[in-house]
Amino acid sequence: MRIDPAASMAVTIDDVARAAGVSIRTVSRVLNDSPKVGDETRLAVQAIIKDLGYSPSSRARALASGRSYLIAVVQDDPNAHVIGVLQRGIVEVCSQHGYELVVHPVRFDDPDVALDIERFVHRSRVDGLIVLPPTSEIAAIPERLSALGVPAVGIASIAVSPYPSMLISQERAASAELARHLLDLGHRRIAMIEGPPHFRSAQERKAGFLAALTASGLPLEVELRTGDYGFESGLAAAESLLALERPPTAIFACNDTMAAAVVKTAREAGVSMPDQLSVAGFDDADLASMISPSLTTIRRPLRDMAKTATEQLLTMIHERTSTMPPESVHLSLIVRRSTAPAPTV
Repeated sequence: MRIDPAASMAVTIDDVARAAGVSIRTVSRVLNDSPKVGDETRLAVQAIIKDLGYSPSSRARALASGRSYLIAVVQDDPNAHVIGVLQRGIVEVCSQHGYELVVHPVRFDDPDVALDIERFVHRSRVDGLIVLPPTSEIAAIPERLSALGVPAVGIASIAVSPYPSMLISQERAASAELARHLLDLGHRRIAMIEGPPHFRSAQERKAGFLAALTASGLPLEVELRTGDYGFESGLAAAESLLALERPPTAIFACNDTMAAAVVKTAREAGVSMPDQLSVAGFDDADLASMISPSLTTIRRPLRDMAKTATEQLLTMIHERTSTMPPESVHLSLIVRRSTAPAPTV
């Protein structure tokens, strides 16, 4: 069935879902080419979209529904790579549904950050929010949003109640896997450059890594240094570690930026990698495959995480669902040339 093109402006994703006999989330996934939809369902939904002439239009749908068709992303910016990839994933899904993205920058260390977000919600009239780490891990924020009744999704390394929905990346488990990788290579003098201690991501990575080392029961020499996820802090930590009388044979830096700083410091000190020193990072940023040696790291599927979070938010907005079950995100160990068996001497 074809409908009048003028009338198609009022067709919404709700209409498509109803006609296809599927959920809003399924339609969202079809529009976004998600692999989570079977071929038969995908073809059926695509046929309905074509028949109804569905084309997301923010202005028309806003007039029909009373929504603003604005989604806000709330973020601090401690890691430009992570924030950038997450934003691209969010924009990709928003554009499929005629939503506009509004960025609300905050400061993680602002004691009034939750109140700031509440005021932003009132003046912007956004339909929902996606809160990015590390801001998402401040407990006062979901409490405030829950009281306001605003649809919101948090992306974090831990479960933070009471977010209506959450994506939780398994950073503790991934860091433990990386520790076991270094142990399996025979490393016994191992160092870790942790991230900012007040970030839960840094706490989770440290806890997982050290727990795996302890659980091995092996005689180990472990050194810890603290960084801030920035390159300069990685340089300082690496210089300190390589100056030890018995320097480590493996260094795990809690993000790829600090790991790249370790590689630079080691090269300038004449330390051969990975023959004398193995280096590993976290995030699988673009630079991880560009530097030499290419970096062993933990890959977070950031873009997919952002797309899933946006799909969840749109489902809550359109279906008027107050909560959705949290989703756990598995992270992958990516082994490249920067890690190798420990030196024999």
